[in-house]
Amino acid sequence: MRKSAWLLVLLSAGLQIVIFPLPNLYFLGWAAVAPLLIALLRAREPDTLQLQAGVKLLPARPAQAFLLAYACGILWYAGTCYWIYHTMRQYGGVDTLAALGLLFLFCLYLAIYHGVFGLMISLLASGGEGTNPFSRGVLLLAPPAWVGVELARTRITGFPWDLLGITQVDNIPLAHIATLTGVYGLSFEIMVVNTALAAAFVIRSERGQRSKRKPLLLATAAAVIVLQAGRLISPPALPTDHTARLVQQNIPVLQGGDWTKEYFEGTLRDLSGISLNAPSPNQSSGSSALSVRPDLIVWPESPAPFYTSDPAFRETVSNIAREAQTWMLVGSLGIRNAGETPEHATRLYNSASLVNLGGEWVGRYDKMHLVPFGEYVPFKRVFGFAGGLTQEVGDFSPGTSRVPLQAGGKLGVFICYESIFPDEIRQLAANGAQVFVNISNDGWYGDSGAYAQHLKQARMRAVENDRWLLRDTNTGVTASIDPYGRVGSSLPRKVRSALDAPYALTNVTTFYTRHGDWFAYLCAIISIVGLLLNFRSRARTET
Repeated sequence: MRKSAWLLVLLSAGLQIVIFPLPNLYFLGWAAVAPLLIALLRAREPDTLQLQAGVKLLPARPAQAFLLAYACGILWYAGTCYWIYHTMRQYGGVDTLAALGLLFLFCLYLAIYHGVFGLMISLLASGGEGTNPFSRGVLLLAPPAWVGVELARTRITGFPWDLLGITQVDNIPLAHIATLTGVYGLSFEIMVVNTALAAAFVIRSERGQRSKRKPLLLATAAAVIVLQAGRLISPPALPTDHTARLVQQNIPVLQGGDWTKEYFEGTLRDLSGISLNAPSPNQSSGSSALSVRPDLIVWPESPAPFYTSDPAFRETVSNIAREAQTWMLVGSLGIRNAGETPEHATRLYNSASLVNLGGEWVGRYDKMHLVPFGEYVPFKRVFGFAGGLTQEVGDFSPGTSRVPLQAGGKLGVFICYESIFPDEIRQLAANGAQVFVNISNDGWYGDSGAYAQHLKQARMRAVENDRWLLRDTNTGVTASIDPYGRVGSSLPRKVRSALDAPYALTNVTTFYTRHGDWFAYLCAIISIVGLLLNFRSRARTET
């Protein structure tokens, strides 16, 4: 393979990293994958016969293409999900070398999807080894192939972190496509532009086709300008008629032994005061009256040992609900039966418990999609070394229902990691949720870019389903997000405070809410059919 192919891979990996937070150079997304495509389609020197026929460069062979794209994927995951090292090092009970090793293994595994994309491009581009070795059909099939691989990453591996379309969540007119196709439609649009850009560089010079390069580059640049200009459009603020008090606890991630009785009781007192007396411009520092009577008070997912069976915790929360005359949704550690103690509980859940105005505990959502190596250890005999992390946060069991909780309106509750799964969140709206509530604890990520990446993905769920999203986190970002995906109000990170967040209820359902990942599956089918037709054509040529 040509050395320039590897340089293009490095360039593409770098661009794919910086389009996500924290760099957040989203506008480079229109060109981030193009270098990889060029590397795949112009990786080899032709032989003598092909050179005499005017062939300049050849697509990578399948094994070469897989290796090029696989290397790109390894670099992308390492540069985007580097926070895994911090999490495993600080909370997983492993040393520096082991944490680095786990990050490396993670990158090696997930990068397979980039490799599969490269393999598909190579197979689609191969038209034989004669004088016409390049099939232009690959330029049409590259966008659906990318979306098909993103769908596989979501459905097979269960880690759709930072799908390409997420980069355009702030581009309101373009992001509206997601109400029809989900985030995959945005990924497709971005890949169409990347493919057009790549086409301008891979088009052959024989038969005067070099003259087409400049018009194609100009057309691609014009498309980027028009599409990116949507970011300048900001519709007027949407009306609201409800208020939720989102309590940002800012509780440090402590070891179990650090939770003394005094610290636990002091934490509950602080949170009670904040829940009942949220900071307000119209409230004096000595006032004890509620600044605003919220319709809902929310406590986030947190590292505190807030067990639903703990009388002190239950009494504190019930008293707040009764005094405020407000529904409460609190992140908690649920167990199967209220009479069980944590030490003897047979099943532990990462839960959000609902308390009514009378202080009665009337409902609970148990997290269904757990974090591997964070909330449970898969294949414990093989990965027993990672048990330190689950000892810190718990060895949880998954919940079984996405039925909304009724609290003066239907709340579609999801917890932390679940926000990255488009189809799972849209099921809440399909089941009648009128507003989304996402509780999370991003303290596990430290000061890496993960918290900002996580926020962007949650915002896309609001866009896809045309729902207000109340996002309450332990350390930030706590925010009210409108159906356009805009952050209307928020709290700074790492402060213990509360946000009176406006929102509205809606019963409208989008096409995506009703039909799910239809577009992504269509792209996957088109890619498979394209590969089959390519194999058939090559077989006929060889015979």
